[in-house]
Amino acid sequence: MSRIGKHPVTVPSGVDVRLSGQDLTVKGSKGQLSLRLVDDIVVRHEDGKIDVKPRDTSIRGRMMWGMQRTLVSNMVVGVSEGFSKALEINGVGYRAAVQGNVLNLQLGFSHDVKYPIPEGISIAAESPTRLVVSGIDKQKVGQVAAEIRGYRPPEPYKGKGVKYADETIVRKEGKKK
Repeated sequence: MSRIGKHPVTVPSGVDVRLSGQDLTVKGSKGQLSLRLVDDIVVRHEDGKIDVKPRDTSIRGRMMWGMQRTLVSNMVVGVSEGFSKALEINGVGYRAAVQGNVLNLQLGFSHDVKYPIPEGISIAAESPTRLVVSGIDKQKVGQVAAEIRGYRPPEPYKGKGVKYADETIVRKEGKKK
């Protein structure tokens, strides 16, 4: 039985929820998101809360219950507050700059890495070594941050590379004579 799915999703003021069949559309101050819910789930919107329940006691219905509730919760939080992920760049000569809708990364390669910023995502370079990826879709924000980190993941000896701001790098000692 899902522990997450039992709790209803509270809809804050200023967020408009529309439910037609299995299609859920959430509109807020930051934008609009829509989701097609699986058929094994029943969704009700009443009294400022969204309630997600399994249609029956099938295994698939119980499996999808908590996941669908979390997706609905992420949509509500995304259109009202938004999501962000901070990245730090460590290394001599490593830096980043946003030029229009392209992120220009200098990560120690013989060439600059140019990353086109996807639609619905904004990237701010707070300093040459700190980036903040933000948007309303939690999955897309995480995916973009992971792709940027993937160009030069942090290495364990000196810690050079792109890392999440809340990530800790386990350092290795290196060679001994």
